[in-house]
Amino acid sequence: MNMLWRQAGRLLALMLLCGLALQLYFVARIALMAVVDPESTSFQRSEAWRLAVEKQQILWSQDWVADERIAAHLKRAVVASEDAGFVDHSGVEWDAIEAAYDKNQKAEARAARINEQLAKGQVQRPGTAPARPPVSPKLVGGSTITQQLAKNLFLSGERTAMRKAQEIVLAYMLEALLDKRRILTIYLNSVEWGEGIFGAQAAARHYFHVDASQLGAMQAARLAVMLPAPKRFEKNPGSAYVSGRAGTIVSRMGGVELP
Repeated sequence: MNMLWRQAGRLLALMLLCGLALQLYFVARIALMAVVDPESTSFQRSEAWRLAVEKQQILWSQDWVADERIAAHLKRAVVASEDAGFVDHSGVEWDAIEAAYDKNQKAEARAARINEQLAKGQVQRPGTAPARPPVSPKLVGGSTITQQLAKNLFLSGERTAMRKAQEIVLAYMLEALLDKRRILTIYLNSVEWGEGIFGAQAAARHYFHVDASQLGAMQAARLAVMLPAPKRFEKNPGSAYVSGRAGTIVSRMGGVELP
């Protein structure tokens, strides 16, 4: 029995040591980003691999630009849309996470009820129409810009408690080692704006045929609207929803404080 306890203790110590080494690796990578632009993110690499497998080609449009070459309109629009408290928080807004958790619990329960009703009322018979596919809950994240950057840089897109915990730790690391202006610059240069379209410069060129520095207020607001679901919105970037939501964002941009 003592031998088993010793082996378990050694295994636990090894796991803790590996976890610490991983966190130190993240610290070193983030510290380097203060002076070196990241060439790619974990999300970008996973997307490149997915597209290579599904479409047999690499779709990757990205052109890194310095902070001063990104229009203030775009910075204000993204902060207004994604994270109004960006300049004030320390990387994580716990109230937003709690609200998102409650909303997701209700969405999952509602989807489960609908799927149960569908299962009872849609018994497949030969020659009948296919049963309606199960309903998936619409989940929200409650993440700050810093958390989104942490996830994109280093993590997968899976929704697990362990991944969320690591995202939060990384967000605090980013805030401790980089200033807000640098965090926003890296985010705007790496975030997805459509399939294979990454960063403000590629998005400005693709949708409006201008440089990121030349984006007007409404153009910037339209790009900000797309961020939660760029692959969906890129199919119709001029839709009534995008236009209406962009107008709301423009009205908020004047009150946004930039780092």
